[in-house]
Amino acid sequence: MIAGVSRSVRLVPAVSAVLALALTACTGGVHGTPGGSGVRDPYFPRTGNGGYDVTHYDLTLDYDPGRRHLTGTAVITARATKDLSAFDLDLNGLDVAGVTLWGRGVRWNRAGQELTVRPPGDIDKGETFRTTVRYSGTPGTITDPDGSKEGWLPTADGAVALGEPTGSMAWFPGNHHPSDKATYDMAVTVPKGLQAVSNGELTGERTAKGRTTFRWHTAEPMASYVATVAIGHYDITRSTMRNGLPVYVAVTPDEAQASRTTLAKIPEIMEWEEHTFGPYPFSSTGAIVDHAHVSGYALETQSRPVFPGAPDTQSLVHELAHQWYGDSVTPKSWRDMWLNEGFATYAEWLWQEDHGGDTAQEIFDALYKGDYYDDSDDDEAIWAFPPAKPSSAAHISDSPVYERGAMVLHKIRQTVGDDAFFAIIKGWAATHRHGNADTADFTAYVEKKAPHKDFRTIWRDWLYGDGKPGHE
Repeated sequence: MIAGVSRSVRLVPAVSAVLALALTACTGGVHGTPGGSGVRDPYFPRTGNGGYDVTHYDLTLDYDPGRRHLTGTAVITARATKDLSAFDLDLNGLDVAGVTLWGRGVRWNRAGQELTVRPPGDIDKGETFRTTVRYSGTPGTITDPDGSKEGWLPTADGAVALGEPTGSMAWFPGNHHPSDKATYDMAVTVPKGLQAVSNGELTGERTAKGRTTFRWHTAEPMASYVATVAIGHYDITRSTMRNGLPVYVAVTPDEAQASRTTLAKIPEIMEWEEHTFGPYPFSSTGAIVDHAHVSGYALETQSRPVFPGAPDTQSLVHELAHQWYGDSVTPKSWRDMWLNEGFATYAEWLWQEDHGGDTAQEIFDALYKGDYYDDSDDDEAIWAFPPAKPSSAAHISDSPVYERGAMVLHKIRQTVGDDAFFAIIKGWAATHRHGNADTADFTAYVEKKAPHKDFRTIWRDWLYGDGKPGHE
């Protein structure tokens, strides 16, 4: 007996080691840590989540406009960027019915906008995992720091989902920060007679038991803030551009007449923008025109911008230009908004210049002199802060980001000349196609493409400097 006991004691460490190795293999490691509950964005630090990168969202949505009730299932495929013992998803409101990981139920908890998923064991860095969230409720409308509304916006006959900067968390769970882009599939079921319009391509439509399901597929990476779904009665127009690009336009009937002339310009604008900015980065284009009172602002939802009421030509030029600058080349953080809005605003100037309006130089001069707007306060607002350093989250969509951002681009054009300038803006869109970039990336790119020019004054005074730069 003594010998037997002694032998068994000597075997325990070996057995324990084997069991530990087996447990490690099954659970993916024992050294994981929770993913971050935010990516520390300088203006929206709680948005986004650390520790993983989403590659695909598969959303199944069912909406009852009468009750304003949404039922959803989100299947999220992601890759761990660190060893994870838990990870967070952003979800505002809505009731979670259950969460699975690899098809098995797991523990989870809610705290504000954070839905924390707790796997039974660690997820290894580099491992691809799939989590499914079932949820329902009345999706909310979120008020931005600047007072504008986003999220899920109910309409008389449906709803429109708008996401910039944080609204997408109101209707599906995810990693809601522009630095994490993914492909999408959406199946949206609504009462028969209504349409559900989203990004990308319509791949299927089926009616059964008084309800219609619309299936949409977005093959190119998309930030969640430019994902949309618009539900309601729409006049649908499908066409094809000369280069074969599909055009899908949805217009609420009460705006159809007022929108017709401007929307007919989509092929002309798209051809001009491809000539100016380079190849279009997506597989379809178009627009959604909803009721004028819905949001009060247009948004560059990917491949299919949303407009509150009939757009004018300048607005259409602006939002379509965002498909290159903002949607394809997406900012790394909300501090870099001028890379979206400065470019889209300058696109408006270039369109005017090429179509019998004021030149970009004339617009620049009017802004600098302070006689561009009827209200002198609007002229002064341009100099409130530098484009690359908005003063707070409430001001990331203010005039300095738009107009002064465009002025930075014009200063570059003045410095390098037209040929080099248009090569730069085309090359910028091509180099970061379907990716993310920040202001430092842009300034480095410009300096690389024009190595014999001195941009220090532009960066110091126009891009980062406080107040109105001196006249040169």
